[in-house]
Amino acid sequence: MRPRLASGQMLVAVVLWVAAIGGRLMGAEPFTSWLYFFAWWPLLLFLDGLLARLTGASLIRQRPREFVRMLWFSVTVWLSFEVFNLWLLNWRYAGMEPRLWLRWPGYALAFATVLPGVLLTARVLTALGVGAHLQETPRDWGNWQPLFLLIGVACLILPFLAPNYAFPLIWLAFIFLLDPLLDLMTGDSLTRRFLVGDRQRHLCLLLAGLLCGLWWEMWNFPSPARWVYTLPVLNFGKIFEMPLLGYLGFLPFALECWVMFEFLKATEKRLSGPQRRLFYLAQAAFWLVMFRALDVRTVISFQ
Repeated sequence: MRPRLASGQMLVAVVLWVAAIGGRLMGAEPFTSWLYFFAWWPLLLFLDGLLARLTGASLIRQRPREFVRMLWFSVTVWLSFEVFNLWLLNWRYAGMEPRLWLRWPGYALAFATVLPGVLLTARVLTALGVGAHLQETPRDWGNWQPLFLLIGVACLILPFLAPNYAFPLIWLAFIFLLDPLLDLMTGDSLTRRFLVGDRQRHLCLLLAGLLCGLWWEMWNFPSPARWVYTLPVLNFGKIFEMPLLGYLGFLPFALECWVMFEFLKATEKRLSGPQRRLFYLAQAAFWLVMFRALDVRTVISFQ
């Protein structure tokens, strides 16, 4: 990709951020009610442009189908966590758009930014050389997959049995549950990379999770349409809306994003044409069910 185009993307993103901040300060629409979108969609544009400047490759311009697939899977991945939250209610949504025909597409467009935000940030960090020299002695854990699967199942169940204390396990569950399956399906996984001594991807993902967490909370804090935290414990030392210890959850969450995205890609690859259509239709049906569940259970107020 030509450097001028990449720089243009980044400039557009900066202009949109400036407009969003100015619009919010003046109370102007659509910046007030839809501030989240002016934080995250320009960020995707900026990260893609920066990645193009660093590597010469733009996901949006050169591989748009992969980018769209990432957006689609992002909605599915985030709604998987919302399933847990229907029971745990660790976060709630306030000031939502009252019109359903705008609110539900808004859910989809907001949740679509989660995976690209985290994974593109990790790719930028990798391109910058962060952790490039982190090579360790290979290790052998033998047949580790069954144990990881058992831990993953435990992490799925315990939050429902002891929600006041086990709620953080949702940010570990899909790592242990899906990484061994991904390893068996593709021969590549975060654990496999760790065992062969490669630590760069892990470090870049962890840092990406923390950076994106700060970005999420920074833009959520001044937004009228926002999420609020209702954790049973650990509600102290808040930075923006998030309790201090809550930021630790963004670290494993980034690992989950990578594992879940790669698992969905590997699953899709194994399906035939008709099966792939059903695969996507099932996800769309899941979205609609969850959007209704969010309205009933998780949203506490509308504008």
